Amino acid sequence: MHSDQQIKHWTPVCELAEIVPNTGVAALIGDQQVAIFHVIDHSQGAPQPRVFAIGNYDPNAQAAVLSRGLVGNLGERIVVASPIYKHHFDLTTGQCLEEPANSVPAWPARIDEGKVWIGG
Repeated sequence: MHSDQQIKHWTPVCELAEIVPNTGVAALIGDQQVAIFHVIDHSQGAPQPRVFAIGNYDPNAQAAVLSRGLVGNLGERIVVASPIYKHHFDLTTGQCLEEPANSVPAWPARIDEGKVWIGG
């Protein structure tokens, strides 16, 4: 996990309201396709919006499709299931649970004044 002090640059991506809760969208940030997910977290009682950013390219399927996957939980992990082979990717780390060698990059993400920001 990254701390805000380690982030050199934050890039605004979109309004949080533009991402349907518990789904993802793809964004081109620099030369990277990034899958950005808006998740409603119920773990602290009252529902809280959270955002996550991982690489959009699924190396198992060899296609840029992770933003279209199904968001859910496996134990304590918040994951997305790729829409092609259903491999699960941890939204915090980018780790592929079934094939760790095929993990994807993860970026810090935050919500500030209703906007989604990705750190780099």
